[in-house]
Amino acid sequence: MVSISQNVSLKQYNTFGVDVKAKWYAEVYSEDDIVKLFTDDRWQSEKLLILGGGSNILFTQNFDGLVIRIAIQGIAHQKQGEEVFVTSGAGVVWNDFVQYCVNNNFGGVENLSLIPGSVGASPVQNIGAYGVEVQDIFYSCRAFNIETGSFSTFYKDDCSFGYRESIFKGRLKGKTIITQVCFKLSKVCALNTTYGAISHELTRRGIAQPTIKDISTIVSQIRVDKLPDPSTIGSAGSFFKNPVISQEEFKKLQSVFPEIVHFCLANSTVKLAAGWLIEQCGWKGKVIGNTGTWKNQALVLVNHGNATGSEVYDLSERIIEDVKTKFNIQLEREVNVI
Repeated sequence: MVSISQNVSLKQYNTFGVDVKAKWYAEVYSEDDIVKLFTDDRWQSEKLLILGGGSNILFTQNFDGLVIRIAIQGIAHQKQGEEVFVTSGAGVVWNDFVQYCVNNNFGGVENLSLIPGSVGASPVQNIGAYGVEVQDIFYSCRAFNIETGSFSTFYKDDCSFGYRESIFKGRLKGKTIITQVCFKLSKVCALNTTYGAISHELTRRGIAQPTIKDISTIVSQIRVDKLPDPSTIGSAGSFFKNPVISQEEFKKLQSVFPEIVHFCLANSTVKLAAGWLIEQCGWKGKVIGNTGTWKNQALVLVNHGNATGSEVYDLSERIIEDVKTKFNIQLEREVNVI
């Protein structure tokens, strides 16, 4: 039987380090554990929360239901010509998976180095960084349907991927549990160095022909320089999505703010840098009580030690209001608020 605990603190299970409690708490280490858990009638009427690495969640209150942390491990790969299919348990730490691929010289995932969280959560959020998103390397995932008690395989076209979006975050939110994910990588190195921070660092280091490991190392260093140490400062990484607006809206903004940081997208839209917008409103490095924004990246909201989830949420509300007032841009939270 799966072990169920009562009245459990979730402080160590969320990267914000917010101290809230779950009425019930369970960890599952296999698909069999999940099946056993959901054939127990006790949990049919309880609220459910599926938890991975806890890196994209903000708890503002205790959870009055059952929290299930996915701890399924294991990584394996299969080579087919120049392609490599790497399958990982949903509970594997994302960066451990990335390093497995980098150390085996499997290309495609190196730009996503050092992103916090678990493998199972990666397609839910369609995580991305430095010009690469999970959808670019995603092949399939296996998921448990809570309502039917059956397992299904979802391929890329089934997942409705978008910017920080997927079917698992939308229509199937709270209805499925991802147990493993398969990624399609390559033994042929086709590196993405389009983001300025990467190309600048390659030039600074005198690297003309970078390897997969070079890109992973540089991305990791950039993230370390920009983001707080999770062992001492609680955060969820980027708190807000980068807004995407039309070309017409962008031209109006650029006429007022010529230096606005932006990225032109393929579908004639423009992605704005939320961190830049927040910084222009004077929020970078600001401390409000126990919370604030990170000194090196305004997009990151932090817990300086004893912040409650409500304090962090209230801070995000103030930031959203200021950006709306100054730029007429509505910021959207990237984290899940509970």
